[in-house]
Amino acid sequence: MNGQKTIFITGTSSGLGKLTAKYFAENGWNVAATMRTPEKETELTAYDNIRIFKLDVTDTTQVKIAAEQAIEAFGKIDVVVNNAGMGTYGALELAKEEDIDWQFAVNTRGPINVIRGFLPHFRANGGGMFINISSFMGITTAVPLGSLYNMSKFALEGLIEGLYYELKPLNIELRLIEQGGSKGNSFRESIVWNEHPEITAYDELTNKLQSIMAGADESQLDDPMEIVNVIHGLATGENKSFRNVIGATGNQLMEMRKSMPIEDYMSAMQSFF
Repeated sequence: MNGQKTIFITGTSSGLGKLTAKYFAENGWNVAATMRTPEKETELTAYDNIRIFKLDVTDTTQVKIAAEQAIEAFGKIDVVVNNAGMGTYGALELAKEEDIDWQFAVNTRGPINVIRGFLPHFRANGGGMFINISSFMGITTAVPLGSLYNMSKFALEGLIEGLYYELKPLNIELRLIEQGGSKGNSFRESIVWNEHPEITAYDELTNKLQSIMAGADESQLDDPMEIVNVIHGLATGENKSFRNVIGATGNQLMEMRKSMPIEDYMSAMQSFF
């Protein structure tokens, strides 16, 4: 469409996804913005170069339809951003079976579905780029009761690194962004907590973590525009880094983890709780 490049973004109903969609549209890109309930969207519809498509990344049929519709609308997709994600926290023992599956389905299987949905298009075009929103919890551990969330992000990291070897010869680029907590993000409010009224063994730790999360100072959170700028730098080729750890907390944890044996690192992390 008019020679403009096009970016396809998942999870654009709020937070980082919506901010990214607006930024790219305002900087001359066509944007295929996806969300589970497009009928509720009122902001992105005001942009002439944004088209909105219905997409639940866990639904392979919806992925296929959304990819086909976006390609038909814009002719070519240059960059795909796997942004949609969710978090479940709490003791593994207390997790509901459906929440375990949901955590993996959204954060890991979702990107797999989207990548598979666009690989034929990228192969036909001789290239493309997948930018994947991970977390510094995908390359380090920092808090208790996050085993399922960590699992999903560690798996995403391994998936994308493993894909590098088969997609590089096809000129299909892969990037990872390891973000932390950012302002304007409803992640804390949308966490699904694993709980059981008859099991109290984990209550003290759970209450402590919930209190820390609830009391987190907004000023300590990262500016989401820092993440958006990294996404833009990767999409335009100005930044060619495979992994991009964003924010003071994530970088400090990475340095700490690299500086000592894993046993010492985990012991140090546990001491905070």
